[in-house]
Formats: sequence, structure tokens, C-alpha cells
Amino acid sequence: MADLYRGEEVCLAQLFLQTDVAYACLSELGELALVEFRDLNSDVNAFQRKYVCEIRRCEDVERIIAYIENEIEKANIDIPDLEGNPKAPQHREFQDIKLDVEQLERELREVESNRVKLNKNRQELLEYSYMLRLSQGCVEKSGAMQRDDSLLSVYEEFSSMDKELLILEPEADSSHTMAAKLSFVSGVVSAQYLPSMERMLWRGCHGHMVLHHVPIPELMQNANTGEFVHSCVFLVSYWGEQIGMKVRKICECYHCHIYPYPESKQQQRDLVLEMHTRIEDIKLVLQRTEDYLQQKLHEAVASVGMWRVRVRKMKAIYHTMNMCRDTTASGCLVTEVWCPVRDLSRLQHVLEHCSARGGLSIPPSFLNCIPTQEPHPTIMRTNKFTSAFQNIVDSYGVASYREVNPTLYTLITFPFLFAVMFGDFGHGLLMTLFALWLVLTEQRQAKLAIHNEIWRMFFNGRYMILLMGLFSIYTGLIYNDCFSKSLVIFPSSWNVSAMFTHGPWRKETLKGSQVLSLDPNVTGVFSGPYPFGIDPVWNLAVNRLSFLNSYKMKMSIILGVFHMTFGVVLSIFNLVHFGRRADIFLVFVPQLVFLLSLFGYLVILILHKWVAWGAMDSARAPSILVHFINMVLFPTTDGTILLFHGQRGLQQFLLALVLGSGPILLFGKPLYLYRQQRRRMWRPYRQAACVRRRIDNDEEDLPLMGDGGNNVIIMPEVESDVVDRVDEKVRVDLGEEFMYTLIHTIEYCLGCVSNTASYLRLWALSLAHTQLSEVLWEMVMSSALQLPRVLSAELWARRALGAILLFPSFALFVTLTFSVLIIMEGLSAFLHALRLHWVEFQSKFYTGTGYKFTPFSFKSILEGAGFAGVPLPGHMSSPSVTGR
Repeated sequence: MADLYRGEEVCLAQLFLQTDVAYACLSELGELALVEFRDLNSDVNAFQRKYVCEIRRCEDVERIIAYIENEIEKANIDIPDLEGNPKAPQHREFQDIKLDVEQLERELREVESNRVKLNKNRQELLEYSYMLRLSQGCVEKSGAMQRDDSLLSVYEEFSSMDKELLILEPEADSSHTMAAKLSFVSGVVSAQYLPSMERMLWRGCHGHMVLHHVPIPELMQNANTGEFVHSCVFLVSYWGEQIGMKVRKICECYHCHIYPYPESKQQQRDLVLEMHTRIEDIKLVLQRTEDYLQQKLHEAVASVGMWRVRVRKMKAIYHTMNMCRDTTASGCLVTEVWCPVRDLSRLQHVLEHCSARGGLSIPPSFLNCIPTQEPHPTIMRTNKFTSAFQNIVDSYGVASYREVNPTLYTLITFPFLFAVMFGDFGHGLLMTLFALWLVLTEQRQAKLAIHNEIWRMFFNGRYMILLMGLFSIYTGLIYNDCFSKSLVIFPSSWNVSAMFTHGPWRKETLKGSQVLSLDPNVTGVFSGPYPFGIDPVWNLAVNRLSFLNSYKMKMSIILGVFHMTFGVVLSIFNLVHFGRRADIFLVFVPQLVFLLSLFGYLVILILHKWVAWGAMDSARAPSILVHFINMVLFPTTDGTILLFHGQRGLQQFLLALVLGSGPILLFGKPLYLYRQQRRRMWRPYRQAACVRRRIDNDEEDLPLMGDGGNNVIIMPEVESDVVDRVDEKVRVDLGEEFMYTLIHTIEYCLGCVSNTASYLRLWALSLAHTQLSEVLWEMVMSSALQLPRVLSAELWARRALGAILLFPSFALFVTLTFSVLIIMEGLSAFLHALRLHWVEFQSKFYTGTGYKFTPFSFKSILEGAGFAGVPLPGHMSSPSVTGR
């Protein structure tokens, strides 16, 4: 927790890595995630750095691995999670990996190419087979073929000599001449293009053609897109060569597959049998090709994950080596890194170990810490419990180096303020059970969270949800609220019978009044405060809402003032740590006085009224709001009753403190900086002025005291450039500083008022959650339980109807409870608690202007690249580190 309180110390170190072992050193550092490298070659183009060729080779191998993984996914083969932690490959190992993946790629591409060709051939044979079978009816309709030998007798207007010549000189295989130059084109076209193609043929041929088409009963695969579409067999009959050319061109425009048609029925039957045999052969070859492809892919599954991780690690190492400065003369790489101070010994051990393992006879790699005035990165070591809360704080802003981290306090205050708005025992119990289920099954849920972003949010915040549920149970018991109903844990402190025995109630009183009021001043009616929480009798009272309004509103003010005061107090730790002691008296003390003099006094009035005024004199208890307003307005005679003796004098004193703290906040720091600047500007003159006294030819420097005796006063001249350098170093723009202080003073003073009012959201959301729970119970469960009494007077009918209505009404109640009261109301309370921490709490002490420590870590690199199931060890004790 010490690291979480303020972060770790970080230093800037210079590493000297021998070129022969630099790769091994960076490989070890990537596994341990110890340091963050700085780019010393930022002025060099990325394509001109030394290790660009190695990076390109890694990218080529990654491209091939991505292709292999894509083929595995297309084959619906699951890639198992990688077991173990493969190291970054050495150069020989990388060459072996490269050869393996390239050979596998060639085999896969060859198999895929053969499969595509076989599928295309099979598709063409299927279309040709359907065309032969389905176009027969179209041919018979057009009269283009006789049943026996010839169809020459159909067209008597031509001579027999011409007909024989026409038959002996057929057209190309896609068009066939029949009788008196009657020709046709047959093929297959997609059903969606058929109407458009028919209109185009009619217009292009001016009606000198006849189109017949028959739909194919099964879906056919498109060879270009791979999609299965509806297709049709078509037959176009025409006269004339020119019309035939038009028909063929139009068919080509609509991506028609044109096939030759046999001259006789016997040839047609032979072709159909041949097509069937060839289709079966291709199916067999395709099956064997698929089996071979599956075998190769299953062999690759075992290695592809390891290949991808190792190549990505190698690529990350060369990227980092490109950030180092190469000194060819010394044969080493020089780089600068940010490293936690407590890890310097581990870093030195890694360098020595890698140098020794490399067997170098030259001096090993070493590091050298260098001082710097640059802003340091921030390291917050977290674990799976604190990481969610740290992410909330980082969303506001990353802590500056060694600044107080709000996460340590947000662990408790955030779920507590959430529970104040969400307080319900039943809802909190359901939330706690859900979080416990996530915690107890976190290993299984972690795998599901990898591929589902919404589920990942719930899983990462499981410990936060657990705390919010536990605190909601606690506040629900305080409110005595469980699904809008009260729990009778202890006997009620109110007694109704005492109003009859010792009070004015009689039986006639009950008959004549619909609403009766219990008087706590009557003996035996009120026996004292309820042991824990709110008395359950308030759930029956008609003034329950007024009571809860007053209680929760005052409670919100008290919690808000304590929360803001705690934030102001935390600022002193930053001031002391950074040596800004003047700000303690000029900023911290006035801010604390201003806040406590107004709103701290308001809290004291609330607590005093709760304690000092009881049931006997509650009717004449003064209003706190009136007294708080009168504190500022100074009325001479207001006639209000004082809460305690000496109240007016105390209020005047506190108001004087408020009015006095404003000018200190406004002018204190600018005037102090102006005085410091004047003192530093005269320092060079005071240091240069001295007295030279000659005693026996010796010279002694004395401070300037005055002349007299043998002393010779010398005022040496001070060089103007020295004064200018000092002046630039300490010079402060007083105008800018005053405007900055003015803005922050106004912001703080007005913010104290607005932030205190902002905490009233605790009251508003708590009341809204209670009322919504009550409305849901009344509209669903209560209505379902009372409906049988209205619908039937028979006892057995009411019972049967009630049993029937109970199940759907309870299901509706559970659904609305989870969807509205837990998820939606929970999200609303979460966002409001987030705002209270960001604006009202953290703004009092937290600047959040730092930047994260981002170590060179293989784990974070692989997670960012979408690697799942890679169990890489991290140096930080976390699933997450602020800085990742």
C-alpha cells in the first residue's frame, strides 16, 4: 500500500549494451518489464534506422502467420491457448521458423488453388448437366430437333440441298445450326439477371429470337463470389449470323455460362452419363484435398500460436534497438531508460547475466544513473483488487510524480458513497452474490472476457462490485429497506397500546379518524432509539417520506463536508513532500479555515440540534437554515430562538475568519513570490561585495562592513550576464501569478458552496431509489396479490387465481428489478459517485498532470496485439500497472 499511496521513486539511467548481447539483454528486460526506453533517435526517419531490415523480415513472417491463422479460422478449427512462455527466438531459430511458415504457406496456397479449380470444374459440370436435362423441353418446343434422325422436314421453304449443306456446316460449339439457318445459344444465367437479359435480347434483336428458360431446382455457387444463388437454364433461338453475334455479346454482358448442345438425343444421353461420372470423380478428389488440407491445418494449429508470439517478441526487440544510439567505435548500443530505484539491482543483474552468458571477453554491459530535471513518469503498482479503482482515478488524470494518489482512499469512499445512493439490503445482496460468483470463477470468466467487451468491464470491476454490494447491504440495513419493505430485526421502539392506556385514544377515536399520530411524550409510547438503523414502524407512517427527506438531506450534507475536508487535508502532504512550505500558510490554512468556518459550522448545528432537541420541545425547535442565513445577513432583531448560548458571537467570529481568509488566498502567494524574487535578484551583489585587507602581503576576504582603519572597501563590478541569468531563473510574472491566484480563489470559494450542494445528490438518488422500489412492488407484486380478491368472492377461486398470477407477476418483478433497479439505477449511482470523487474530492488536492510509466513489456505488447491466453510473467505485481 505504500507504493499505492505516493508511487515509487524513478531514476533516469544510461545503459551501455554490447552489440553482441544487446538482443539477449532486451529479451530479458521485455520478460521482466523493468524499464521504459527513451527514443534517442527521434530525429532519424523510421526507415533510415539500423534494424529496419530485421523488422521487415519479422513483418513478412507475421503476414504469413496471419494467412495461416485465417485459413485455420475458415476451416472452423479452434486455436488453443498457448501454454508456457516462449522466449524470443535467436537468429537461427528465426530462420527455422521462417522456412517452416513459408513451406506451409506454399502448400496451403497450392492446395487452395487446386481446390478452387476443382470446385470451378465441378460447378461447370453441374451447370452443363442441368442444362442438358432441362433444355430438352425447350428444344422440343422450338421445333429445333426431330425425334429420330433429322428435323429437315420442318422447314419446307428451303431446298433439300441447302438443308444438307447447313447441317454439314455447324456453327461453333455454343451455337448450333438447325434446318434453314435456325440457330440457338444455350447456357446458364443467374435468376436475378434473367428479366433484364430478356428485355435486352428482345430490344437488341428486334424480336427476331425466342427465349426459353427453366429454373434449376437447387442453388448454384457463384464462381467469382462463392455465394449460392438461384440460376436458370436458358435457350435462345434465332435466325441469322448477325443476330447470333448480338445474342452472344448480350449473354456475355450478363455473365452467362454458355455451353454447347449435342446434335442428337444419343449424344445428349452420353454426355449426361459422362458428366455424372466426372462429377463423382471430382467430388472424390475434393474430399481427399479437403482431408489433406485439414491435416495440414491441424498440424499448424499446434505451432502457429508459438510462432506468432515469438516473432512479435523479436519484432518488439528490434523496434527497441532502433531507439538506441549506435556507437560503432565502441561497439555498443547506448540508451536511456526510466527505471524504479528499487529495481536497479535487478537491472544490473540482468546486464551482467546476459554478458556472462554471451561469453564476452570485453567489459560487460553496465548502467549509469544520471540526474535530470525532466518530469519523471508515475508508477503505481496495483493488483487485481486495486486496479479497477486506479483506472477510475487515472480517467481523471494520471498522478504527477510522487503526488498523493487518491486510489488508496477511493477504495473505501467510492463504494460507500455509491451505497448511500443505492442503499437496499435486497439489491445489495444480489449485487454481492453476482460479484462473488465472478471472483470465485475468475479463471473461467477471464477467458470469456477476452472476446466480450461488455463482460470484460464487469469482470475487471468484480472486486469493486463486491465492495459496492457489501456497502449497499450495510446502508440498506441502516435505511431498513429490503425491496421497499422494512425488516423487523429488533422489536419496534413505538408502542400503540400506550396511547390507549396512558394517552387520549379511545375506541371512538379509531372510528372517527383515518390518520392518527403517535405522541412520543406519552408514557410508554416511545421507549428510545432503535438499536440499529431506522425503526420499521416508519414504513407504515404516512409522514415517512418527510422523515426520510429530512434525515437523508442532513446526512448528505454531513458526509459531503467530511469528504471535502478530508480532500483539503490531504493537500498538506503534497505541500510538505514537494517543499512548498509557504503554501501551507498561504493556501492550505486559509482554505481549511474558509471551509470549516462555514460548512463545518453547519455540520455542528445539525449534530447539535439532533442531540439538544428532543421530543418534548421538538415543536419549537429553530430552523437551521434560518440560522445559517442569519449568520451572513446580521439581522438586528430576528426573533429566532438560539440553538446554544453564545451563538451570535461565535457566528460573528467565524464570519470574520471567512472574510479574512479570502484576502490571504488572493494576495498572500503573489506577494510572497514578489518578495522572494527581490531577495534573489540582489543576491549576486551581496556575494560579490567584499573587503580586501592587506596584512603582510596576504589578502583576506571579509564581508562589507564599512571603511575605517587600514580597511580598503572595494565594490567590484558584477557582470551583467550573471545578473541576467539569475534574474531569468527566479523571475516571476507577478501579473500572471495574480490572475492565476484570483481564478483559483474564486473557484475554490464558489466551489465550496456548489460542491456542498452537489452532495445533495446522495439524498436525491437514495430517495428516488427507495420510491422506485416501492412503486415497482405496488404495481407488480401487490397488484397481483390483491387482484384475486377483486375478481372472485369464492375462497377456492381466489387461491387458484392467485397461484396462477403469482408466477408471471414474480417473473416480471424479478426482470424489472434486475434491469431497472439494479442495472440502470446502479449505473446512475455509479456515475454520480464518480462525479463526486472527480470534482468534489480530487480537485481539492490532486492535480493529475503526470504521465504513466510504460515499461518495455512483452506482456503488454502481446495483449495490445490481441493475443489471448498468453501467460506471460510481469514484473509488476498486477494484472495492470498504472503506466500500462
